[in-house]
Amino acid sequence: MRPADFKRWRKGMKFSQKEAAQALGLKRRVVQYYEKGERDGEPVEIPKSVRLACYALMTGVYDWHGPHD
Repeated sequence: MRPADFKRWRKGMKFSQKEAAQALGLKRRVVQYYEKGERDGEPVEIPKSVRLACYALMTGVYDWHGPHD
């Protein structure tokens, strides 16, 4: 996921940066880094766990407690 893709996801979900951070369990500043693609001039990669969480939220999954018995 590229920074532009992450920002497009957030806007498509109609999340502010603060709302996206809350939904993903991140700090707002981290959302800003992901959208910019860097932190203090160093590249920032969006972790797989965050990419998967974006997909889950996009499909309506807001929490998961494991498989049912």
